[in-house]
Amino acid sequence: MVETCAICHLHRQGCAAGSYEIGRGGLWLLRHHLDPAPLPGWLLLDSVRHLGGPADFTAAEASAWGPAVQWASTLVRELTGCERVYAIAFGEGAPHLHLHLIPRFGGDPHTAAWSVADHYRAVERGERPPADPVAVAALVARGRQLLASNPEPHCWHFPHS
Repeated sequence: MVETCAICHLHRQGCAAGSYEIGRGGLWLLRHHLDPAPLPGWLLLDSVRHLGGPADFTAAEASAWGPAVQWASTLVRELTGCERVYAIAFGEGAPHLHLHLIPRFGGDPHTAAWSVADHYRAVERGERPPADPVAVAALVARGRQLLASNPEPHCWHFPHS
């Protein structure tokens, strides 16, 4: 872990794990976006190891990446009922791989393509309401239940509340 990395720091915080973390394996950590969350079901798939992106993967990380992204994206769809799941990683906010898995709802123009970035910024500036924290907590709890009933293929373990 890098001491100045915000994602590494978040992974070490027990309160973040208790509130937002859905599961953690040897390579990946799946969590809900922190408050204020732009949308309920906006999940992030983080590398456990501090790395900037796929170019820095070990062979094990490279072979596990596809299944991890597929499993986590399927979970977003199951938790939210969305039509699609966008997968976006920029790495500008923190130089630690965190893939945003964003639910796309057909009837919500705020989640259409790049409009979701405008929505994100509007929530961040307080111009639009964030996701209801109670709804986020319920999604995290449901995600943990689904993970517990089907932990393959990632050997996840569960955060302590």
